[in-house]
Formats: sequence, structure tokens, C-alpha cells
Amino acid sequence: MDDFDKILEDGITFRPAPKEDKNKDKVKTKAKKKKYITGAHGSGSARQKAKYRTQRANRNKK
Repeated sequence: MDDFDKILEDGITFRPAPKEDKNKDKVKTKAKKKKYITGAHGSGSARQKAKYRTQRANRNKK
């Protein structure tokens, strides 16, 4: 009961979780790497996806 009484008297203190920025610069998936986005690594499906991305990016530009 000592812990319970202490909580009743002092209250509970909530602290934010520590921030970790260790992996901020790392790329987690291959799909976000430059070669895969541009289709330069040789895969046919990646080239096709890159073609669709450029078409989508240029769709509303006049």
C-alpha cells in the first residue's frame, strides 16, 4: 500500500519518450532509393514504374 499512498499524495508524472534520430538519414526500403525511382538499375518493372511516375508528374504541367 505504500506505493498506492505515494501515488495518491504526489500524483503520477508522465514523461515524453526519448527522441531517437539515429536512423533519420537511412533509406529503409529499396523503393525510395534513387536508382529504383528512376528505373536505372535494370529491372523492366522499375523502368515501367518510372515511366508512370514521370507521366503523373507531367500530367498537369502546361
